Amino acid sequence: MEAFWISLAVIFVAELGDKSQLMAMTFATRFKPWPVLAGITAATAVVHLVSVGLGRLAGDLIPTTAITIIAGLAFLGFAVWTLRGDELTAEEEQKASRTTRSAIVAVTVAFFLAELGDKTMLATITLATQYGWFGTWLGSTVGMVAADALAIAVGRMLGKHLPEKVIRYGAAAAFAVFGVLLLVEPLFA
Repeated sequence: MEAFWISLAVIFVAELGDKSQLMAMTFATRFKPWPVLAGITAATAVVHLVSVGLGRLAGDLIPTTAITIIAGLAFLGFAVWTLRGDELTAEEEQKASRTTRSAIVAVTVAFFLAELGDKTMLATITLATQYGWFGTWLGSTVGMVAADALAIAVGRMLGKHLPEKVIRYGAAAAFAVFGVLLLVEPLFA
């Protein structure tokens, strides 16, 4: 359960203001929310399953203290990445707004490709080196889908984005706190 809750919280925060959230809003303006959420869920489940597999492999091969330090540095890097911001490219926005195929297939493929190498994938790999694979996979998947569902709901209700600057600073601060906590953990072990 610890892996589930930590992964859910970290990935939810990581997804706020991410390009995937912008894609979710864009798809939601073209398609009904449920097919968009179904596509997001399918793509996220697969990408995060691969991520936890990579994280478990790294966790078995690298000493625990080294993993903790690497994870702390990675989370500080995610904080900087989050401050930098994330935007849809013109090509990604065009694909999201002009897709004519099945909504679920279109969203699944777009999200799968967008998430490969994204900070949420890297965060899930990092979390899987520290916690159980199943809880990490389930929590990271639920966290990402919840954040994207929030984007869809807010986008549809308000017709505009959440205050991007506030989201970016809050997410960056959360990553920085996780990073610092991981870096000081070996000092007290």
